[in-house]
Amino acid sequence: MDALGPRISRALRRERDRAGLSAAELARRAGVGKATVSQLESGAANPSVETLWAIATALGVPFSVFVDEPEDAPTVIRAGQGGGIRAADAPYEALLLAAGAPHSRSDLYLVCAEPGRPHASAPHSAGTIEHVVIVSGAALAGPSDAPVELGPGDYIRYRGDAPHLFEALRPGTRAALISEVR
Repeated sequence: MDALGPRISRALRRERDRAGLSAAELARRAGVGKATVSQLESGAANPSVETLWAIATALGVPFSVFVDEPEDAPTVIRAGQGGGIRAADAPYEALLLAAGAPHSRSDLYLVCAEPGRPHASAPHSAGTIEHVVIVSGAALAGPSDAPVELGPGDYIRYRGDAPHLFEALRPGTRAALISEVR
């Protein structure tokens, strides 16, 4: 498995070039500092989930573009292994398990969260739908103004292009999350 920093760096440069944006313009559209974009492109920064989502949204690409590895052989990710992306201000980590094919727009994540501050997500690209299944623990998930309490095996689908949240209610909360752009 490639180190995550170099993958993010390569993908960010590639996607910014494809979009024809300067680092300053991308930073403005994403609501992050130009220095952050430059540090990510040089591999000198460790981004939060929020930063990568903001940049992906500004570029009009799925989040997985930054963290996905090319498929050459079977992929096995053992529990407790893998390099997830941590939230900046909540005990929340998202590990990309599978990215959608180039022309599909769905990604599968394993979310690992602990009780504490909720992970509040800004709206993603228009048409984004999120699907969550709680694997263990319990969580509040869904629209920021009307989250639903979920337990193991419970499922929720909600608009990801509107403010939404995920808040672990029990230690060791794990969930499968599919982010789909329609």
